[in-house]
Amino acid sequence: MRIITGIARGTRLITLEGAEVTRPTSEAVKEAVFSMINFDIEGHKVLDLFAGSGQMALEAVSRGALSAVLVDSDRSAIDVIKKNVEKTRFGEKCRVLNTDYKSAIRTYAGKEKFGIVFLDPPYNSDYIKDALERMTRADILLDNALVVCESNSPEPIEASGLSIRRFAKYGKTYITVLVKDC
Repeated sequence: MRIITGIARGTRLITLEGAEVTRPTSEAVKEAVFSMINFDIEGHKVLDLFAGSGQMALEAVSRGALSAVLVDSDRSAIDVIKKNVEKTRFGEKCRVLNTDYKSAIRTYAGKEKFGIVFLDPPYNSDYIKDALERMTRADILLDNALVVCESNSPEPIEASGLSIRRFAKYGKTYITVLVKDC
C-alpha cells in the first residue's frame, strides 16, 4: 500500500496484520475514489472516522487537503496510523484520535466543519447510517462537503440532507459519494 500521488507520492504505508482488525481499501478502489473527488480536495479539512491505516486521509493530504483528523477505536490501528503519519511527514497536518466515531463527532460538533469525510466501517454494520445521521445533527459538514462511503451494500447509501453524487461498484466493494445539500 502506498500514497498514489501528491507531495508524499510513492511513500509505502504500513498496514495492520490480520483482516479481522481492519480491511484496508484496495489500491484499485482508492484510485477510483480519488479520481471521483480529486478536484474537490485542495484546501479542505478531512475527517476519516474509521481510519484503519490512515491511507485515505493521508492520500487526501498528499493531494492538497488542508488537514486531516484520523479516528479509530482500535489501539493497534492508532499505532499504525501514527507511524504512517510520521512516514509521510504530515505530523503538523494530522490529528490522530483513539476513540469511536460517536465521540469524535461529538468532539467536533459546533467547533469545526469538514469538507471531506471518509466512512469505511466494518462491513455488515449500521455504522455508516448512524454516522451520517450524527454528522448531520452535529452540523460538522460544510455546504457541498463530500462524504465517501465504502461498503458491501449493492444499494447506494442515502441520508437526509445529503444527495448522491456518485455510486459505483469495484469488485465486492461499493462506493457512494454523497454531497451535503446547501
